[in-house]
Amino acid sequence: MGDPGEPAQGAPGRLTKRPEFLAAASGRRFHTERMTVQGRLRDDTAGLRYGLTVTKKVGHATERNRIRRRLRTAIHLAAVDHRDRNADVVVIGRRESLGAPYALLVEDMRRALGVVTKPRKARPAEALPSSDGERRGPHHA
Repeated sequence: MGDPGEPAQGAPGRLTKRPEFLAAASGRRFHTERMTVQGRLRDDTAGLRYGLTVTKKVGHATERNRIRRRLRTAIHLAAVDHRDRNADVVVIGRRESLGAPYALLVEDMRRALGVVTKPRKARPAEALPSSDGERRGPHHA
């Protein structure tokens, strides 16, 4: 049995520590009525890693576990298209995930992974602040 943070045979790895979850939460977000997905790119080459969160507000333990199982399956199916990205992703499950068809969960997850793991574009030179420390822009004329 391998380390839980290491992916097995192309499967995404797992986030296991609170600081990893908090770091992923500082990145981009994607929302649907079934889930919220947060993610950020990393500089290493560990591939895609994910963590799941379902709060007690969502329901009792068996419902939360069922939501986690459904979302875990959706992540594994959707991650095939994004396994080459070095990113940490946190999925926050909502109650609507219980009754949603798997196809819809997988499609939501594919779209979410595409959004939260997309590399950031470089800002254009004119959008960068001036080197003299003075603020420029339409509101600071």
